[in-house]
Amino acid sequence: MAAKVFTIDGQQITATEGQTVLDAAQDAGIAIPTLCHLDGVMDVGACRLCLVEIAGLNKLVPACVTKVTDGMVVTTNSERLQRYRRMIVELLFTERNHICAVCVSNGHCELQSLAMTLGMDHVRYDYTFPKCAVDPTHRLFGIDHNRCVLCGRCVRVCWYIEGAGTKNFSGRGTQSRIVSDLNAPWGNSRTCTSCGKCVQACPTGALFSKGAAVAEMEKDRGKLEYIVTAREKKQWIV
Repeated sequence: MAAKVFTIDGQQITATEGQTVLDAAQDAGIAIPTLCHLDGVMDVGACRLCLVEIAGLNKLVPACVTKVTDGMVVTTNSERLQRYRRMIVELLFTERNHICAVCVSNGHCELQSLAMTLGMDHVRYDYTFPKCAVDPTHRLFGIDHNRCVLCGRCVRVCWYIEGAGTKNFSGRGTQSRIVSDLNAPWGNSRTCTSCGKCVQACPTGALFSKGAAVAEMEKDRGKLEYIVTAREKKQWIV
């Protein structure tokens, strides 16, 4: 497999054939913010937080779906990128009703952590205050659409790791929602296996385990990584 040599933030590193800029950067210990990326699950470039600059291109490109090429020169942390990322995070806060102080994932939320990392101490845009429901019908889990950022991680985990195909998107634009089956209450789903992988994949408090109080909902990504790795290496015991 041919190696690719390229530069990130002035540091020359090597990537494997077909590797994305995000994966290569992570292997080199270079952090690029993202919400929709989840190790072991296909990338879709939804959140746009991993945008990077590539020399010779006028546009910004998402690192999670951009393949490395020989001689590529990448910038991951410029004033322009910081401005874009902060704008994206602010818009995510205005699009739904994120009240961190009463959220089950307070202190364990990727969106909250990104806001702090980017120095977001206020939001410059008008809040939309949409009327979003909470679906507590599942016997083990619940979904609070007020906290959803539509990253699609739960959908991809449900389809490509669990293979149930329960979760999906419904609606367009500000009316987009994560639904179960054909927009049935989650508790009435005939396809859900109650595995909880979608809950573990969620970066915010949108998907939660019942019984978790404020700041108690910690996600364990290691469980998902173990499943993906075991399948790829055929480690299952038959």
